[in-house]
Amino acid sequence: MSNQTIKYIVPVAVLLILWFIPAPEGLSANAWHFLAVFFAVVVGLIIEPVPAALVGFTGISLVALLGLVGNPKESITWALSGFSNSVIWLIFAAFMFALGYKKTGLGKRVSLIMIKYMGKSSLGLGYAVAFSDLVLAPFMPSNTARSAGSVYPVAINIPHIFDSYPDKDPRKLGAYISWVAIATTCITSSMFLTALAPNLLAVDLIGKSTGHVISWGEWAGVMLPLMIPLFLLTPWLTYVVYPPTQKKSPEAPAWAAEELKKLGAITFKEYLMAGLATVALVLWIFGKEIGVDSTTVAISVVSIMVLTNVITWDDLISNKAAFNVLIWFASLVAMAAGLKKVGILDWIGANTQEMLAGMSPIALILSLLVLFFLLHYFFASVTAHVTALVPIFMTIAASLLAPEQLVPFTVILAGSLGVMGIITPYATGPSPIWYGAGYISQARWWGLGAIFGALYLAVIILGAFIFI
Repeated sequence: MSNQTIKYIVPVAVLLILWFIPAPEGLSANAWHFLAVFFAVVVGLIIEPVPAALVGFTGISLVALLGLVGNPKESITWALSGFSNSVIWLIFAAFMFALGYKKTGLGKRVSLIMIKYMGKSSLGLGYAVAFSDLVLAPFMPSNTARSAGSVYPVAINIPHIFDSYPDKDPRKLGAYISWVAIATTCITSSMFLTALAPNLLAVDLIGKSTGHVISWGEWAGVMLPLMIPLFLLTPWLTYVVYPPTQKKSPEAPAWAAEELKKLGAITFKEYLMAGLATVALVLWIFGKEIGVDSTTVAISVVSIMVLTNVITWDDLISNKAAFNVLIWFASLVAMAAGLKKVGILDWIGANTQEMLAGMSPIALILSLLVLFFLLHYFFASVTAHVTALVPIFMTIAASLLAPEQLVPFTVILAGSLGVMGIITPYATGPSPIWYGAGYISQARWWGLGAIFGALYLAVIILGAFIFI
């Protein structure tokens, strides 16, 4: 039996096994059957027998077909509810921002400028790679597009200048650059609400659980003070823990300068893209105060990008990655909402409240944060992690924490999604790209992931003590 066939069989087996187990006391048969489909979807997202978007789409189709959430009209309304979700369209719009950076060449220019002015030493190159990611992070909700699509093509050429290849002197420079790149993109993914698509998905699920939708500014107010010191520390810490044998790199700035010459003078479209991105960022931060919704800002800027030919309409409608995420996340939002609709979250809340009622608030908060982080060892997708765990963790938190504790807790819980991507070679989108570059062995990656993962988790816990 082929590996692909096994991948097809496993989610179906999970569905059938759970389906025919009697429903626990307090849950209706429909709710239990919905949970069986939900778990099958999560397993499908982890092992991906078919594209992830198709897994979610199949899940909502099956639930609607079986009538597990109500009559036919209620079923189709529920199944399509995710496509009317404003957060999903914010994610879609942000993919167009990423396309604008790529098509105008602004993303590549930013990376080369960083290397030109900061790359005279190996440590400086580490910071150049880190800051290249940071500049793009607020506008790219796909850390795969940002780190693997924009930073990687530039950064991976740097070790070659010094004759550092996966099979020849990887520790000379390539291994250091690779680890700094993945470690810092994990941090920037937590730093900004719009730097990681699952952040936005988590915020939407949290809003449905608590009635409070975390704004861009609220997120930044908690996560920036935690992530900025960690971001500045990481290239240096990597230099200490996993040092390159090449300490100086005078050739790198010269190489970057030559590449910038090939790009030519900065174009009007690059200026326009930078200006539109800045306007969007300002309105994301202050829009709530002036009554402008974040998604309204995003789709308006995308419209201007198309009208000014920064990107074309054909670029927009042919962007497979954006439409893939649109269908994928819209399906998952509906699946997560279904947990509430059929009564599963209320049932979990009632049972866990009794079990955990004796814990102090701080012990409960720390336990939830640590468990949420460590459970990511079992997920190859941050999106699957969010879909499976955020509704459950929020149900527990909402029933046991005081209202003034709940909002900062939700920001820190969701904010951990980026940094937890450091722990394994499969934990977040860019990880397989940087691991696949071949400079870092699997054993070394797991070891470094444990060290940096412990540090990043410690910062998340520190945030709980500071803000909650």
